[in-house]
Amino acid sequence: MTDLILRIITAGGYWGIAALMALENIFPPVPSEVIMGFGGIAVAHGQMAFWPLLVAGTIGSVAGNYCWYLVGRRLGYRRLKPLVDRWGRWLTLDWEDVERLERFFAAHGGKTVLLFRVIPTFRTMISLPAGLMHVPTGKFLAMTAIGTAIWNAVLIAAGYWLGHNFSQLEHYTGPVAIGVVVLAVGWYLYRVVTWKRRR
Repeated sequence: MTDLILRIITAGGYWGIAALMALENIFPPVPSEVIMGFGGIAVAHGQMAFWPLLVAGTIGSVAGNYCWYLVGRRLGYRRLKPLVDRWGRWLTLDWEDVERLERFFAAHGGKTVLLFRVIPTFRTMISLPAGLMHVPTGKFLAMTAIGTAIWNAVLIAAGYWLGHNFSQLEHYTGPVAIGVVVLAVGWYLYRVVTWKRRR
């Protein structure tokens, strides 16, 4: 995977970065840390410039996230009602929870999208619920661009300073991502065990 990413970046330059970052947000197993880490190395070696790299990576990320947002937007949260009614326990939701979530996104959707954009592992997952809950398109795109630019700038800087040893990024992002997943799974299991349908 790493060799393929390197070949695409070498052949495509900034366009290759944009395409890979779009793919990373549609198909999350493609690691942004590796893509933008290589970009940071290229900046260190004078093969790329920081700002065009940041813009390319951010445009690609926004495009990939927008795909999931559109899926949610077309579906709409009201179509989830039969699913929630039938599988409420395993979703740990009833319809009142969904309506409360919709009100929360109406009030705080932009800030929520921005926050999730800088959290490892869950950066892409927020796009679908943002679309389902009808976060305004302009607000979604703006918050996605800002949060993604912050994340990409950190990765470029890390690649620049770590040089060819940018794989050391995993020593920092890996434990954080694992910790977030463990907390999320623990919270989900707690919800399943304690969940009761409202009358």
